[in-house]
Amino acid sequence: MHKPLTLAAALLLTACVQEDAPSAPLPAEENAVNEAAEEFQRVLEEHWALRMREDPVLASELGNKGGAGQLGNPSLAAFDASTQARAALIEKLGAIDTNRLVGDDALNHRLLTVSLQRTVDRQQELIQRYLIINTYSAPHSSLARLADRTSLRSEDDAASYKGRLQKMPGYIDDVIARLDEAVELGWTQPCEAMVGFERTYRTHIVDDAETSVFFAPYVDSPYRDEEALELIQSEIIPAFERFGSFYEERYAPNCRKDVGVGSLDGGAEAYEAEARAYTTTDLSADAIHNLGLSEVARIRAEMEGVAAEAGFDSLPAFQEHLRTSPEYYPKSAEERMQKAARIAKTMDGKLVQLFRYLPRMPYDIKPIPMDTAEGTTTAYYSRPSPDFTRPGTYWLNTTRLSTRPLYELEALTLHEAVPGHHLQIAIAQERDLPKFRRFGSVTAYTEGWGLYSERLGLEVGFYTTPETNFGRLSYEMWRACRLVVDTGMHSKGWTRGQAIEFMLENTGLSRNNIEREVDRYITWPGQALAYKIGELKIRELRAEAEETLGGGFDIREFHDVVLRQGPIPLDVLDEVVTAWVDEGGSSE
Repeated sequence: MHKPLTLAAALLLTACVQEDAPSAPLPAEENAVNEAAEEFQRVLEEHWALRMREDPVLASELGNKGGAGQLGNPSLAAFDASTQARAALIEKLGAIDTNRLVGDDALNHRLLTVSLQRTVDRQQELIQRYLIINTYSAPHSSLARLADRTSLRSEDDAASYKGRLQKMPGYIDDVIARLDEAVELGWTQPCEAMVGFERTYRTHIVDDAETSVFFAPYVDSPYRDEEALELIQSEIIPAFERFGSFYEERYAPNCRKDVGVGSLDGGAEAYEAEARAYTTTDLSADAIHNLGLSEVARIRAEMEGVAAEAGFDSLPAFQEHLRTSPEYYPKSAEERMQKAARIAKTMDGKLVQLFRYLPRMPYDIKPIPMDTAEGTTTAYYSRPSPDFTRPGTYWLNTTRLSTRPLYELEALTLHEAVPGHHLQIAIAQERDLPKFRRFGSVTAYTEGWGLYSERLGLEVGFYTTPETNFGRLSYEMWRACRLVVDTGMHSKGWTRGQAIEFMLENTGLSRNNIEREVDRYITWPGQALAYKIGELKIRELRAEAEETLGGGFDIREFHDVVLRQGPIPLDVLDEVVTAWVDEGGSSE
């Protein structure tokens, strides 16, 4: 500690002696470096301001008061303006001399440029422009989730929420207009996959506004607002009725018959672009399909071994036993929640074996609200607030319990909570990184880490029965099958039925879950490819590090180097880990 203090004192003394001397001009090189850094900082700030304007709800969650009372704009005019704004930022980034950027600025410049270019490229494709509703999410559904996550803790909170309620009818009308143009061009979702979509809006068409999810934040709140109640009754509920009429009378009758987006004009090229974007690789649909087949064969061999260990003559016999035996399914929502909590708590106590650094923010476990649980995913995660006022949340579906086996719950919980999404996302938020990296998303990285985390359970005492280990393998097989069926339907002309049968044959998932999953892949082309591609890259990098470092490999150090950069494309992750290995495998 003494040398830096002595040096600081010497520098201060020198400054005092020379304080009357004229300042020497900075060398030209140093001036150029400073100018490059300053210009890059301006672009960073301009980009983040754009993000906050486009997503005011996120802005509010991040403590930006400019988002209060605002909603995003789903109109096509806003979509086109977004593309133009990002193209302008790319041009500004291109004008910066990157040779003069020092430290982390060079990497930040590269990552921002890649992110912006990927967005601009995708927004040129009609998938992003028109397929804005799917079986997993839709703009009108995001309004209901906003209500679920709103807490009125102050007058400012109440004023902001009321302002958003006032904008919801116009928001829904913009969605209708955008989807109407999609109908005109034939860019609609397939009929088969959208069966049951009506529940996403009908659940919000209620007779009494006091029972609406949009009024829920006012219940038991000191900020109860009768004007807001009237707004919900007279404007928001009718807006959902307008959406329902449009969907049932205009959109659904014009749904398309082929499930693959490749059947649409320009669809094949658009799908390849989505595959590149979601995986952050240049892999073609054919290459991804073949990789998936290879992974399915490998995992199936492991599953057959587990079936034999459980005393079954064949894998199909074991699968049928697991699908039909009541003992493997929760008897109540409370049982499912309690078992998930026990798994998460057990992993909490084992994290120090796997990680050097843990996030400060905790997480909780909640059931997905009943009015949105039907037709949605098995589970999902929402990030903690960066101001430390709200923990992360592992949301668990407690409907249709006869289709949600307990033997899969360990893998699911490790993926969504710890060491999966909560650990990765909370650590990124707490790092000293530019905001676009702290709060951004790279699906292949984030979901790849989630799938990799499922496997980590093997190393700390989970999956001790054939059933739970089969559950883990079934989840891994599920993600491998995605590579096959997603590319199969969108690039190779597979039918929905072919995709369902392939997954029934190769996974332990229930038919209900498989059908919902296949419909998700149909209506959200390319997204499902990211999980397995990302996980394979992390496992590949770990294997290379273990081989190179030998006895010097420390799993906690490896996980630190993977997580400390925040979400990054897979090629950049490769470079970061390779550099770490070359330096001897220490994060110090």
